[in-house]
Amino acid sequence: MVMSKRNTQRSTRAGKLEWIADCCTALMTCAFAVAGCGQPQQKVVVVPISVPDVSKAQAMEVAEDVLARMHFVIEKADVPSGLVRTRPLPGAQFFELWRSDNVGDENSLLANLHTIRRTVELDFSKYGDELQIDCDVRVQRLSLPERDVSSSARVYGMFTRSSPSLQKMKFDTEQREGMAWIDLEDDTALAAMILKRIEKRLAPRASGEPPVTESGT
Repeated sequence: MVMSKRNTQRSTRAGKLEWIADCCTALMTCAFAVAGCGQPQQKVVVVPISVPDVSKAQAMEVAEDVLARMHFVIEKADVPSGLVRTRPLPGAQFFELWRSDNVGDENSLLANLHTIRRTVELDFSKYGDELQIDCDVRVQRLSLPERDVSSSARVYGMFTRSSPSLQKMKFDTEQREGMAWIDLEDDTALAAMILKRIEKRLAPRASGEPPVTESGT
């Protein structure tokens, strides 16, 4: 009788795990369906901004602050060449409401369904009395080799050594060797937003007014 109860409990737990796995698969399928059935997101055209009467060093200082408030870490800032480049930043997840690097529903869905990262590069060029600023946001998606899964109850371990209660980013040697970052299309929507924020901060400086400050997001 005791063994029968234990077997029943194990069967119940296995059934629950399979049900959870099936639900997760269904939710992801629905998310893809919604993304596919919706109107295709039009690609934003990035237009460089021009700011008069502002030095390259001042503009780069403001740009670095704008990027830092968006949680990007500056990797390189070279005033003579007019270059600012960030380290890759993992895409914000749905619960990170304080972040603003996912611009638009399509980009938010991409960041929550895949492991992606973005790298921002700003170019500062002097043209007469005006300073022109251009922005490029590179997007990459992590590609992982799948592990053998014997049943739907073990779907949690498809990519990493995880358990039903704890998901881990832990890979074996073969998986590490097979990991790769795949280049996707540039995030023009985020690039346009970054330029808009920089322009908003620089406009008062060009007119001699007190500088505008932003919140932490």
